[in-house]
Amino acid sequence: MAEKRRFKKRYCKYCERKTDFMDYKDISSLKFSLSERYKIMPRRLTGNCKRHQDMIAKTIKQARAAALIPYTVSRKAVVLTPFEEIK
Repeated sequence: MAEKRRFKKRYCKYCERKTDFMDYKDISSLKFSLSERYKIMPRRLTGNCKRHQDMIAKTIKQARAAALIPYTVSRKAVVLTPFEEIK
């Protein structure tokens, strides 16, 4: 019988830093929770806890409303690194 795969346990990097507040203007820290199409990445991929994942989602939505992060990316205008546009 094949053995069950053991995956490395992911830890919440925000819990390790004891983060209580996330600023929507700090896009450089938010880009690690966004995919290349600017979708919010799920907890199982990022390793965040529920509390911090909810904070990240709220912060990203605030940044989108303030037009700091786009809602969608055009399929026709494919960009290799979309985070280069955000500065």
